[in-house]
Amino acid sequence: MLLPFIRTLPLFPPYSLEKMTDLVAVWDVALSDGVHKIEFEHGTTSGKRVVYVDGKEEIRKEWMFKLVGKETFYVGAAKTKATINIDAISGFAYEYTLEINGRSLKKYMENRSKTTNTWILHMDGENFRVVLEKDTMDVWCNGKKMETAGEFVDDGTETHFSIGNHDCYIKAVSSGKRKEGIIHTLIVDNREIPETA
Repeated sequence: MLLPFIRTLPLFPPYSLEKMTDLVAVWDVALSDGVHKIEFEHGTTSGKRVVYVDGKEEIRKEWMFKLVGKETFYVGAAKTKATINIDAISGFAYEYTLEINGRSLKKYMENRSKTTNTWILHMDGENFRVVLEKDTMDVWCNGKKMETAGEFVDDGTETHFSIGNHDCYIKAVSSGKRKEGIIHTLIVDNREIPETA
């Protein structure tokens, strides 16, 4: 009786069974409702383009014959417009740039630091990210727009809101200097919270 011959192949070098991706760029974009991760896959042989926002697939295009171009999509609760530009720099090398609301990511973030204040605080065993949009005076906490009440006080204004059982307000006072403008301070349970750089 002949026994069947079974040949086993060695598994070296180790191979991963995970799907190979064409991930070429990752950006972290801080918006009022939180920090969003944008990932971009570009198959330079297949022309595939895939955009993920916070791990969720937003765009998938297979077999694109034009390897350069743009992909536009929206990010976050406020549906902020984002565009990935794909440019050839030489031969088969590509450059990927991200624009937010029509500005380069760098310019957008520089402008955003002038138009928003951000605070990170730890209470009740949780981290909270509070963002003030100075132009609208909207207040966001961990991705949710907060219900606020504004009030005039002797030296400026206070915008009141609550986080859980904690009383919070953002105090706005004039710096007295034209270049500095208005200074915004977050107060939680009568304690000043330092602003995040």
